[in-house]
Amino acid sequence: MRRVMRGAMRFRRWYPSVPMKWLAVSLFAALLVLQYRLWLSGDGVREVWRLRSAVAVQQSENTRLLERNRQLGAEVRDLKQGYAALEERARSDLGMVAGNETFYQVVRPSP
Repeated sequence: MRRVMRGAMRFRRWYPSVPMKWLAVSLFAALLVLQYRLWLSGDGVREVWRLRSAVAVQQSENTRLLERNRQLGAEVRDLKQGYAALEERARSDLGMVAGNETFYQVVRPSP
């Protein structure tokens, strides 16, 4: 009889009690809820991935605009400092002619 009792005691020590089972079940349920929020909700991992790609797109756009701003800055400096650049701009954009020049327009005959 004593031997059977010892086996039951070992089993009782190893087997968790009922409140301990409920604690384990509730912790597991909390883990599932948190995993759902992490992977499937609107502010989870998918949102982080979407924001990372949006940041990459914005950085490439910023790089392109930075280069454009550098070119425009160089053109502004050139127009402020050099008369030749101003004259070239007036000729190409406005069609101006200098005082000692004669303008000839060549019209090609239509076929």
